[in-house]
Amino acid sequence: MAVYTEVTAQDLNRLLADFDLGTLVAHKGIEGGIENTNYFVTLKSPAGLEQEFVLTLFEEFTLDEMPFFVELTCWLAERGSPVPAPFKDRDGIALKQLHGRPALLLPRFGGQHVSQTELSPAHCSSAGAALAQLHLAGSEFYLHRQAHRGVFWWRRESQQIARLLPEDEAQLLSTEVRNFDALRAAKLDLPMGVIHGDLFHDNALFNGTDVSAILDVYNAATAYLLYDLAIVANDWCTKPDGSIDTEREAALLQAYNAVRPFTDDERQVWSQLTRTAAMRFWLSRLIPWLGIEQAGRQGVEMKLKNPDELKRILLHRIEQPSQLP
Repeated sequence: MAVYTEVTAQDLNRLLADFDLGTLVAHKGIEGGIENTNYFVTLKSPAGLEQEFVLTLFEEFTLDEMPFFVELTCWLAERGSPVPAPFKDRDGIALKQLHGRPALLLPRFGGQHVSQTELSPAHCSSAGAALAQLHLAGSEFYLHRQAHRGVFWWRRESQQIARLLPEDEAQLLSTEVRNFDALRAAKLDLPMGVIHGDLFHDNALFNGTDVSAILDVYNAATAYLLYDLAIVANDWCTKPDGSIDTEREAALLQAYNAVRPFTDDERQVWSQLTRTAAMRFWLSRLIPWLGIEQAGRQGVEMKLKNPDELKRILLHRIEQPSQLP
């Protein structure tokens, strides 16, 4: 979460005039994150009670791209997933616009962030169960979306970036892209559906060791469900050197499997998908790190994440592949 677009009290009052949620008490920008502008918004209801909300302005998506996410979050929330679904105005409309950007008013969920160094097997177990439940909840969702940083993106970008990389890194990227192409061509029994696409540990809130909220669902797409789990495992279950904490990963995988059992073919490709997931985020960090994309919006500097972290994870996944239960 971050603030790239300034929102005033006057802006908010114009927006809130369409809703029956209360009057504005205060709002405050949320620092951190990368992609969107976010504010905490405090409203006072007609009964005099104060309630917290989150206002999100989307810096990368157009209005035409937003209905997928509006419909998806409502769908998932109605089926028990702890994702923030947007409030609708008195005409039943959720999607708004502020300063030329799509905007949603969302509930603020309770719970706390947990740092990566403090994640335990219990946290990972709860995350595994919550992700599997999200996958099941989205199994019959009626819209589809291709990931904006999926297979076609990483094919193109890995080729374009190759000339800027040491030969061994360019070769590593190329190999992992080809490996995933071979996996797709094999036509295995790999369930597909709605994935979160970016469930790093800082996109979850906890009450104790239980997941209370899954946030930032705006990388959601239609893809292999197991790929989503691989993204989680690579972030939630790694040590600072990029190696895997086997106890945390076992807790994650067993809890997921208890809710949505793995297929035999998923067991066959798990190690490769952990590599693919590491490659994808390594590449997405390399691009701004090397200055290929402008690392900021409207003069606001974006926080760059070191791509070497994901490269280390990728190398460990190659050297020490894990298995599904």
